[in-house]
Amino acid sequence: MEMTVYDVYGDTFRGLEKQEGKSVEIFRVEVGHANSGFNAAKSPFRLTATSYTQVHIIDPLNNRLYYDFKSIHEIPHISNRDINYPIDTMGVVFNTEAHFDDPEKAKDGVLHKGQHSQIKCVAIGHHVYAFREGFQNRGGRGEVIVVLKMWRVWRYIGYVGPIELWLETDGGLFDFMFDSLLPEVEEFRQSLLHSDPYVQRHGAIGPL
Repeated sequence: MEMTVYDVYGDTFRGLEKQEGKSVEIFRVEVGHANSGFNAAKSPFRLTATSYTQVHIIDPLNNRLYYDFKSIHEIPHISNRDINYPIDTMGVVFNTEAHFDDPEKAKDGVLHKGQHSQIKCVAIGHHVYAFREGFQNRGGRGEVIVVLKMWRVWRYIGYVGPIELWLETDGGLFDFMFDSLLPEVEEFRQSLLHSDPYVQRHGAIGPL
């Protein structure tokens, strides 16, 4: 994976990378076909990111809807070779449960449960992982969530109901480019094929 950063807010976050639990940048990235001639990452896909997004934190141990979402896979440390980016990217998460819960549809290579599906977030230990409820596979690849180290959690106390936790995100504009030929990507894919329970149950159809 390669990441090109158009660094506008870099100085704002400089020195904060070790203060986990304080603030986070988290981006929803969607796979889109690049314009003709776009081959900076040697990939037919371009990933665009959206910032300034609020997501609701879900505890997977207390939420039966996500109890089976046990496999959260990470690509090793990602860094930009030209820019010493102050916040490390933690990993990439595939919503494999939505992809493989219906093997018949998975064979078609297209699953789409609504264009405006709510982004879900799972808090595990000191890290927060986000994924979307719903999955769209375009040209053999699906939606990816890129999660960064830092976050800021707000407690919302309403007049009715339990206390809710919200993850506040903040950041600049980034352009993520995904190189499917890198060995780290293939290693990640093989790890997914061999460890994910939905893959083991239904088998994998083509590249993820």
